Amino acid sequence: MKKSALKWLTTVPVAVALAVSLAACGGAATTGTGSPTDALAGSDQVSLDKYTTKDVTALEKIDKAALGLIVPGTITVGTLSDAPPNIFIDKSGKFTGYDNELLRAMAEKLGLKVEFKSTDFAALLSQVANKQFDVGSSSISTTDARRKSVAFTNGYDFGYMAVVAKTDAAVKGFKDLTKDTRIAVVQGTVQDDYVTNTLKFEPVRFSDYNTAYANLKNGQVDAWVAPSQQATGQVKDGDGTAIVESVVNTQNFTAYAVNSGNKPLTDALNSALDAVVADGTWSKLTKQWYPTRVTPADWSPGSKAVTVPKG
Repeated sequence: MKKSALKWLTTVPVAVALAVSLAACGGAATTGTGSPTDALAGSDQVSLDKYTTKDVTALEKIDKAALGLIVPGTITVGTLSDAPPNIFIDKSGKFTGYDNELLRAMAEKLGLKVEFKSTDFAALLSQVANKQFDVGSSSISTTDARRKSVAFTNGYDFGYMAVVAKTDAAVKGFKDLTKDTRIAVVQGTVQDDYVTNTLKFEPVRFSDYNTAYANLKNGQVDAWVAPSQQATGQVKDGDGTAIVESVVNTQNFTAYAVNSGNKPLTDALNSALDAVVADGTWSKLTKQWYPTRVTPADWSPGSKAVTVPKG
């Protein structure tokens, strides 16, 4: 199989924190989300290969008039503004980050423009399902539960999950989390589901990454279970915090969300993804945004037909 199984919670070296300047604002946690479904249920490797397409349509055969875009010629994208290095707004006001720059490159292959609009993660998938956005871009883990409401492209990235804590805290990893630990998560994320349904703890839910991290720094929570990419974008020297454990999660690859009724757009994005993998753009952007990260040898992006160029 193109993407062979990796053990969930396989410990990897913690990535070096990126020096990204952020304005972390305070704020109150949201209330509980009821009974979210287990994000990891049914997401074994057989399922992943089932969802990864065998091949894609040739770019020149894509009918741009049939893509069902909200604005013809433009992909309207819902994304986040506060989750570097994946999805954020830079100092010039530009939506950027690994996920968004990759999507820009894919749109260029299709001869389309991209317009990004900011939203909260908890609302993003429903907004794609309701056709407020053509695409959702937010390092979205492609769980079976989420596939009930939206469609996904082939995977463009694998995931990490991290525990962030104060440097002098007793929490040094996932094994130290207990029912008495005040655990921050962003509402509606895989981390929310993991803490709630797998660990069976009640987390403190926040609407965005900035606020979750700010509440860790000020001591309102004891730990933050976060996507490792976003954790590296938040933690800075002098914060008194650290990524105490980071683990590989390839069981749910990350992909762009598309309305489940818009197969032409999903197919077109899959074609564009294979194109940017084949020409080296995916590798270039991955190195640019994740300079210290090691990609698992048995994981690769795009369809089963495309190969990441060596070198």
